[in-house]
Amino acid sequence: MKIIPHGAALEVTGSCHEIQAAGKRILLDCGLFQGNRKKSVVKNAEFAFDPEKDIDAMILSHAHADHVGRVPLLYKKGYRGKVHATYATADLAEVMLQDSGYIHEKDEEYYCKYLPDSMLPCEGPLYTQQDATDCMEIFKGQNYGNWFDVCPGIKAQFLNSGHILGAAMIVLEITEGDKVHRLGFSGDLGRCMLPIIQDPEDMPPVDTLICESTYGNREHEDIATAKNILRDIIIRTSERGGKILIPAFSLERTQEIIYDLHVLWDAKEIPAIPIIIDSPLAQRVTDVFMRHPEAYDKEMYENFLSKSHNPFQFSLVRDTASVDESKELNGTPGPMIIMAGSGMCEAGRIRHHLRNELGDAKNTVVAVGYMAENTLGRRVIDKEVSEVKIFGDTITKRAETVYINAYSGHADMHDLDAYVKNVEGLKKLILVHGEIDRMEPFAERMKAANADLDIVMPEKEDVIEIA
Repeated sequence: MKIIPHGAALEVTGSCHEIQAAGKRILLDCGLFQGNRKKSVVKNAEFAFDPEKDIDAMILSHAHADHVGRVPLLYKKGYRGKVHATYATADLAEVMLQDSGYIHEKDEEYYCKYLPDSMLPCEGPLYTQQDATDCMEIFKGQNYGNWFDVCPGIKAQFLNSGHILGAAMIVLEITEGDKVHRLGFSGDLGRCMLPIIQDPEDMPPVDTLICESTYGNREHEDIATAKNILRDIIIRTSERGGKILIPAFSLERTQEIIYDLHVLWDAKEIPAIPIIIDSPLAQRVTDVFMRHPEAYDKEMYENFLSKSHNPFQFSLVRDTASVDESKELNGTPGPMIIMAGSGMCEAGRIRHHLRNELGDAKNTVVAVGYMAENTLGRRVIDKEVSEVKIFGDTITKRAETVYINAYSGHADMHDLDAYVKNVEGLKKLILVHGEIDRMEPFAERMKAANADLDIVMPEKEDVIEIA
């Protein structure tokens, strides 16, 4: 058996890992690379394999763009095998990929019109909305806990990873001759006590584990403190008449923030200011959330559903219905809260709001999720960076910037340590989906806990052989 990381190797985005076993080749995830635009365009455009001829099946952990975002390109280049996913992930993927295709189309139009010198040679957008629609025919929904056949000699099982709605860790049972190998893939591991969704399950006994390491050397704040920090930001920004800009992932993070704002408003802990959800994608994702109550945790039922309340709607919340409504927000004085995608500020309407509001000291930008290296979001929250370039304009950062890491949907170092240590029979640990300064300390702790554990931190396209 061989394992080849085609992405998320010594980096956080572009999750894609190939498993060669039992005479078959399968992919775990097929996500977009995000960050430096020119580098990402090149990395996203090509595969290290022939999708039509080489790949037999794919298993998808969850619907974030850095895990699912290149499936339409895989399809466009001829792949017609199945994409196995949980039912909630399949529903979310349809929404997320439609939006991704739209963004690729619009970015292509923008750069062709306004910034032709920065364009890279390519044949149109990476993929279109139609490509995104077409690829959904190969998705196949699966239930948590049920074993399903992937290819002859390979079966798989989804377990709840607690990261976002529908997210899963994957267990593969691979039979080659008289030998059976169990391989685990963490996907993106979530945290206990997050609102809305259930806590992550334990990984059962496996011989080899491919594990994310996004926060392999970092502690998160207590999730219980997040809404209190958010409350204080809203109060002080409102007092100076400013706007609170929240670049939030439309999938999960937006819903979590609305949930906490609803709790704060019910408790009369925040002022009555408009809360604008300036993201058609977030609106569609929220609709999917309401279709999958089987994923909710006890808190969600106790706080809202048992009272027949919609957790994502209350009197202060308003959705924008058009681009014109979004543009009108730029000329509307605060105080107000604007949530818009994307979470790393690499696409979507948040870039327009940042261009207009980042230079005003009355305003606050609140990061509530991970910002990958070289993304606009990372530069916005980096205290050492005084200026950022948005749509060709250089903007001096005067707005307050705050990062609430308690909202992270990723396991922190303590969660990851406990997760790996709890896996019985583990012989090889392959660390992915992390930057080297987070990954190496994690590896050192695991080696100290188990001197016999073989730990690999592969580079992209390394071939890891499993005896």
